[in-house]
Amino acid sequence: MTKPAGSFNARLRQLGARQQIAFMAALSERLVPNYVLYVGMSGQGNPSVLHNVLDLVWERLKIAAAKIDFDKQAEKLAEVEPPETDDSFGARRATETVMALTTLLDTLRGEAPEATLEVSRVSRNGVRAYIEMTEGSEDAERLDALFREHQLMQDERDFQDAVLEALEADPRLEDLSALRALGRNQGVSNLGLSLD
Repeated sequence: MTKPAGSFNARLRQLGARQQIAFMAALSERLVPNYVLYVGMSGQGNPSVLHNVLDLVWERLKIAAAKIDFDKQAEKLAEVEPPETDDSFGARRATETVMALTTLLDTLRGEAPEATLEVSRVSRNGVRAYIEMTEGSEDAERLDALFREHQLMQDERDFQDAVLEALEADPRLEDLSALRALGRNQGVSNLGLSLD
């Protein structure tokens, strides 16, 4: 049985504030290898800043009273974003990772009503760009079919569904470590790339 197209976004919007943050954190975990690979190839950036931001986000999810300066973290993130002059494929995917984390921080600072949908889209768009680059087609119709049927896009949909279902099953976020492990996806990014 297929779910109606609008139901995923509707379900995302129905999540509580903490669940939405957890959803974005899990998706961001899965994007991080793209950033790390870019740093390895370009020598620019610093993965430990991204790891640290995610550690703090999970910490805040665990302990609501944790005192964390998310403004400062956002500044640190901005400093390790790929340079705008780098228009390579790797730089664009690394920038998406930073964008997802920045959106997450914006939410924690109380400034991003559509953030969860935004991070979901950022992750999907990265997959689309990868499919277009590796198997591109001039024909828009053929490209749409490719996006729908491609294994990576199916993996992306399945992954986002799995995270959403885990959150719906655990509304009080009692098993954050399992959710984080799900997000880390055994070190494989949304593009099917691994650091190993």
